Amino acid sequence: MNLYERIQELAKSKNISIRQLEEKLGLANATIRRWGIQNPGIDKVQAVAKFFHVSVDYLLGNEEIEHPQFSPELLDAIDNAEGFSGQPLDDHDKEIIKGLLAAYLAGKNK
Repeated sequence: MNLYERIQELAKSKNISIRQLEEKLGLANATIRRWGIQNPGIDKVQAVAKFFHVSVDYLLGNEEIEHPQFSPELLDAIDNAEGFSGQPLDDHDKEIIKGLLAAYLAGKNK
């Protein structure tokens, strides 16, 4: 599956057309469609990955699993979260929270 096909699949799962995606990202009409035959700039691929909350590697076919990318604000909130006792969460607990959020978002997007 090439880059354009992956983007088509993601767009379909979000009930958005390629044209609507291009508009939301400020891209010219048919920009993404051309990615099936020519390589885009990395900044454009990163914008699409960020929009769909997946990694650039997923879009490029270097990994098969969609790994959600959390916003910097959400990551900051998790990093600064405290437990019931007011103590900071340890790294293990933070990873569990990220995993729960990823599973929730994956289920929500299906």
